[in-house]
Amino acid sequence: MSKPVILCVDDEPIVLESLRAQLREAFGDAYYYEVAQDADDALEVLDEIQAENTDVIVIVSDWLMPGMKGDEFLIKVHQRFPKVVKVLLTGQADETAIARVKVEANLHKCLFKPWSEADLIEAIQSGLASHG
Repeated sequence: MSKPVILCVDDEPIVLESLRAQLREAFGDAYYYEVAQDADDALEVLDEIQAENTDVIVIVSDWLMPGMKGDEFLIKVHQRFPKVVKVLLTGQADETAIARVKVEANLHKCLFKPWSEADLIEAIQSGLASHG
């Protein structure tokens, strides 16, 4: 059985590199770490992972991305994968979008850029514990 996946979605490659490095440092080889640069990309990655019978257990998504915004993306994900822990990472999400994703996608946590590594790791650990 393959390892579960943590998927990070952000249109800035430097943010994705930083997230992946922080997650790998905190969780080591316990998970696979996938990245996507926009919501459409991420949905394709989710389809590929599902086709391999692997579970995505956490998604960390930016809010402001080209095409589909993070709130809309996480709501779509929730409709297909309700058990996935969802973390919104944003520099500029409006309160309405955050409230909407909390209600419609069971958002676990919203972190604001620049985030602290400790907050990111805590959000994922508490999300995994509560969705366990």
